[in-house]
Amino acid sequence: MTTYKIALLKGDGIGPEVVQAAHQVLEAVARKADFSLSFEEALIGHAAIEATQNPLPEETLEVCQKADAILLGAVGHPQYDEDPRRTVRPEQGLLSLRKSLGLYANVRPIQVFEELREVSPLRPEVIAGTDIVFYRELTGGIYFGQPRERRDEGNTALDTMIYTRAEVRRIAHKAFTAAMARQKRLCSVDKANVLESSRLWRETVNEIARQYPEVQVQHMYVDNAAMQLIKNPRFFDVVLTGNMFGDILTDEASQITGSLGMLPSASLGDGVGLFEPIHGSAPDIAGQGIANPMATILSTALLLELALQQPGAARMVRQAVQATLAAGFRSPDLAHAHTPPAMVLKTEAITQKIIDFLP
Repeated sequence: MTTYKIALLKGDGIGPEVVQAAHQVLEAVARKADFSLSFEEALIGHAAIEATQNPLPEETLEVCQKADAILLGAVGHPQYDEDPRRTVRPEQGLLSLRKSLGLYANVRPIQVFEELREVSPLRPEVIAGTDIVFYRELTGGIYFGQPRERRDEGNTALDTMIYTRAEVRRIAHKAFTAAMARQKRLCSVDKANVLESSRLWRETVNEIARQYPEVQVQHMYVDNAAMQLIKNPRFFDVVLTGNMFGDILTDEASQITGSLGMLPSASLGDGVGLFEPIHGSAPDIAGQGIANPMATILSTALLLELALQQPGAARMVRQAVQATLAAGFRSPDLAHAHTPPAMVLKTEAITQKIIDFLP
């Protein structure tokens, strides 16, 4: 029997709660699919700072490098919001992990569950049938560009938006490969009318497009893309974009599904991959047992499919989540005025329902 090593980075806030839920689902599906898993926990974010003064301890990086896949909860703590200029912050742990492991491609599926169309703030007929996957470049752009500094006694701030052609090529290849397996449509989002880095981005995407002649390519400015996501989300199939634009657009797109609690993600490179929900640490509800674990559980489906090459097990997880929703069960964030109170379940209870629905 094949055994896979999974690194568990529970992190901060609701991270430990949702990772524990996903851990239980992974163990259950492994038993059904006839493979085994071994788990090793490690610290990241605020929890790591409290224990070691470092948001990404060397021990954590070693655990991740030896794993077949990494499952992350969330990083972040409100005490850092009070002083944005603190030099050591939880988010640095995640950024450093992505950089250290070369995780340059963030994959974020945006898929509407028919059972949740009433939860979205958008009209049901607008979002029906939406099925988008974002490929966001993750280790370049303005979040990593240098110089980054304060000048003039703190009165001037500088961040640098920088991309190399090589960085754009490698994320573009992943996005085009995904498009070939889907509807063969790709929308590349940039701001080439204003930014020189976006002009390089567009030139490079066009260069790579010649290697995928079957894929229909459209370029779109980021402001128009933001509008079209709300106006006509079914227009999009595969969306390719840079780090900052992708960060903003995928959070916007989360509202198509009605809740951040339903959106998984994968961060991929050429080695071990990182899988995590796109929601934050949600400190306001941490410890109350009401966090929605489904984004993290759906992230395990990506983990099973993309990292462990277990597509059948991945389908089982997705089917179990859908069956739970179809049966009428909801986490608190997905409930509405007409949801019977008995069908609104806390984290542990809805996790058990998903396990029960595993085919």
